[in-house]
Amino acid sequence: MDREQVLQALKEALKKLNPAYLVKNPVIFVTEISTIIVIALTLVPGFFGGTQGRWYYSAISIVLLFTVIFATFAESLAETQGEAHAESLRAMKEEVTGKRLKEDAALEEVDEENLEEVESDNLEKGDVVYVEEGDMIPRDGSIIEGSASIDESAITGESEPVIRQSGGDKSSVTGGTEVLSDQLKIEITAAAGESFMDEMIGLVESASREKTPNEISLTLLLASFTFIYMLVVTTLTFFGDFVRLNVEVADQIALLIGLIPTTVGALLSAIRIAGMTRVTRDNVIAKSGKAVESAGDLDVLILDKTGTITTGERAATSFIPVGDADKGKVVDAALKSSFYDETTEGRSVVALAEKEEGKEPDEEKLPEDGFIEFSAETGMSGIDLADGTEIRKGSVDSIKEYADSAPGELDDKAKEVADSGGTPLGLAVDGKVVGIIELQDELKTGIGDRIAELQKMGIKTIMCTGDNERTARYIAEEAGLDEYYAEFQPEEKIQLVEEEKAKGHMVGMTGDGTNDAPALAKADVGLAMNAGTAAAKEAGNMVDMDSDPTKLIEVVGIGKQLLMTRGSLTTFSIANDISRYFALVPAIFSASIPALGKMNLMNLHSLQSVVISSLIYNSLIIPFLVPLAMRGVEYKPVSASQLLVRNMLIYGGSGLVVPFLSIKLIDWLLVTVGVF
Repeated sequence: MDREQVLQALKEALKKLNPAYLVKNPVIFVTEISTIIVIALTLVPGFFGGTQGRWYYSAISIVLLFTVIFATFAESLAETQGEAHAESLRAMKEEVTGKRLKEDAALEEVDEENLEEVESDNLEKGDVVYVEEGDMIPRDGSIIEGSASIDESAITGESEPVIRQSGGDKSSVTGGTEVLSDQLKIEITAAAGESFMDEMIGLVESASREKTPNEISLTLLLASFTFIYMLVVTTLTFFGDFVRLNVEVADQIALLIGLIPTTVGALLSAIRIAGMTRVTRDNVIAKSGKAVESAGDLDVLILDKTGTITTGERAATSFIPVGDADKGKVVDAALKSSFYDETTEGRSVVALAEKEEGKEPDEEKLPEDGFIEFSAETGMSGIDLADGTEIRKGSVDSIKEYADSAPGELDDKAKEVADSGGTPLGLAVDGKVVGIIELQDELKTGIGDRIAELQKMGIKTIMCTGDNERTARYIAEEAGLDEYYAEFQPEEKIQLVEEEKAKGHMVGMTGDGTNDAPALAKADVGLAMNAGTAAAKEAGNMVDMDSDPTKLIEVVGIGKQLLMTRGSLTTFSIANDISRYFALVPAIFSASIPALGKMNLMNLHSLQSVVISSLIYNSLIIPFLVPLAMRGVEYKPVSASQLLVRNMLIYGGSGLVVPFLSIKLIDWLLVTVGVF
């Protein structure tokens, strides 16, 4: 919080004193109406039968007014910080000129005569634009031809360029990102004002206007409490006549303000706005506040293996000879067969082989035109050397089919690799199987700890993978997952989501492909990847701008923190009201009912000092709790029962103790300085 934000929030807080605005918050609205009544008492003490001096009513009026101002200030400060974040996002938006194709043409045939420059705001959904190295992408779109390296750091904060290409799940591009190489044809998929950056700005701005479902329910509950307490307090005058109990209107108002949940009523909006702002700061677009709340209620997470549980990049970890071949021969064959293989797996084989041999191969003996790229039909790749030697590598089954002979131990060795979660690649030289290359898709760093955190919160984790049973089982055991599904097809996800929801679970999942869209739409929280297809992003109720599947785990944490903060402050507020009740009731009624004087355990000075002290405390506790509402209660992965006990002990306990101590301290200070 900087000085300018505080001053701006204070100005907005004063504007929100309008009763027409505050009526949306029943608790604070009643507080304001009470303030107006006491101001009337100050001006015309006899109007409501007041018997105290004007100074007493003036003091109550001022304290109540500050209570309302502090309540509107909490909301305004959260809004101001959200607006500052929205402004920072707007600053990232640049006015870009796009090159729109006049007529459709193949990428390599596009020339200047077929292009027209158009401001990005004037582009329409469905337009096709051409971008090349050094160009900024004018608007969100989908690549229809070409592949390129793109700098997305302006959006994601990641300096590492990413590859985007047509025809797959990495075809989506975001406006404002820069093309670093090659050329692309892009179809614009977002109308003006509907880009993902616009949606993120809109999310921050709408957070101050749209209440979430849980917040609406809590507001209605608080309004019900307020109505009941109003009924009780206002009828005191009539029932008091039967027992000769005369209670001042000002004291009745003090009792009412002490009973109604002003603390949480003042902070509800700030909690919501701050929570939504935290989501956008994590580069996640939530299409509604309900999605964020749902993330906090999830009890089942469906996770992909590749990219979420594991790094998604298989790398060579060892060379295993079979039959009568020695390891040196296997390493040499692996190096030569992979030397011109530009895949991640191929590069890792070369790196490991060079490390094992301690030298680089003689390139003159490795003809590039002899390299055989991987073919889905054969399931192999390799190289034909100048001396006629043929080296092939591929799946064990493909190599067995290709080879003239295979040692009996081949299947056993391959099974050992698969049982350890790896992928075995067979290696053959001149039709004879000589060994196995072991590839491992490593677990993401710290994924086991994160899964354990989720399980502490009572969330069941399910992994879906297209890998075989042995690999899936190994990865699930290593990561500590609850369940796994092997040889799983993407289109089966929707069935799994429906099955879990039918059991009464709240389900979350991630996805980036068109075939993930139905399941994303069906899940309670569907986190789509920004780099994925337009269909996936449309179906999900959240979009991760960083395209990090593990972000779902962080989103759950943000949702939990939002609910925990609201629950903790509600617990504190209710306990707070109970304490003030026991401070106010003996003071107000002891004159007519002397027995109640025994409840004055704190030995407070007088009725007037108790009323003023209680109202001062009620006013000051709001700004003291604003930082907690904005920052959020510290998130710890624990079960719901543990969380309840923790809330009751920390926030319920402090809610009971703090008011007694604070009211006593304020009472002592007022007496000491001579106010009473």
